[in-house]
Parts: sequence; structure tokens; C-alpha cells
Amino acid sequence: MTFKGTTIVAVKRDGAVALAGDGQVGLGNGIIVKRDAVKLRRLYKDRVVAGFAGSVADAFALFERFEGKLEESQGNLRRAAVQLAKDWRTDKYLRRLEALLVVADREAVLLISGGGEVIEPDDGIIAVGSGGAFALAAARALARHTALPAVDIAREALQIASQICVHTNDRITVEQV
Repeated sequence: MTFKGTTIVAVKRDGAVALAGDGQVGLGNGIIVKRDAVKLRRLYKDRVVAGFAGSVADAFALFERFEGKLEESQGNLRRAAVQLAKDWRTDKYLRRLEALLVVADREAVLLISGGGEVIEPDDGIIAVGSGGAFALAAARALARHTALPAVDIAREALQIASQICVHTNDRITVEQV
């Protein structure tokens, strides 16, 4: 799936995890309707941060469902992610939702998709959305060649992506766990 108008990046480093998202919302073919949207959300007693790429309404429905799975699993991120992915793939209603979720706690960073995938990156860095490839490349380079903390890598990676991708802006929101 390719979504325009959103970039989310997550970075895990030295026991800290940061998610960053840009603020751009696009309508139709290249029309910017909002520049400072918040695409990150804190969940489960503020121990989990989630970000999305895709339809806002679909993402909010998935956030609610995921938070329920977190409650059921007493905050176990991996178990909740697998349960959501399973439901998302098999449930007639959920199957139609078009979004990607990036979720993280202090232990893990995961990508959850409607195809049933739950992916934990080897290096603790993942990015989604229209500027995702740019943010991912920037975050990996910064992680390999600097001593910056996770929060600074996430913010700077999105800043770099915003200078390359027309669907990503520099109104960046960052959350840490």
C-alpha cells in the first residue's frame, strides 16, 4: 500500500524509543488541507506510542481495537499486535480498513498491516508512508554514523524526508516511550 501525505518513523536506541510523524494531510491530487495534524497517539497507560499512515478514520478504528488488545494482553505489545493483525486479516469489517500502524514500547518497535504482517525491524528502525523510504534511509545513516539519541534521530530523519518528499512536511510531532 502507498499512502500520500504521511510519514512516520520509529527509532529504538540505547533503551529509548521515539516515534515521529509529519503534520501534512493531503486531499486529492496534491492539495494540502492541513499542515499540523498529529498522527501519533499514546496508548495503554502512556506505555505505548502508535503512529499511522493511511485513512484517518481507519487508523482511529484500528487504534481503538489495538488498545483493546493491549488491555486484554496486559500491555504485551507483541501479543496485542499479533492479535490485531489476525483480526484485521480475517474480520470482514476490519479487512477493508486501509492504514498501516507503527507501534512501540520500550522493548519493541513493530509494523502492523492488514495483510496479517507484524514486522519487527532488525535494527529497531522503521518508517512508513509516502516519505517513509527517505526517513528510513536518513534514520539508519544517523544511527550508524552519529551518537544522537533516538528522539533526535527520529526528528532529524523526518526533517530530511520533508526536504525530499513533497508529501511530507516539517511540522514534526515526536513522542518517546
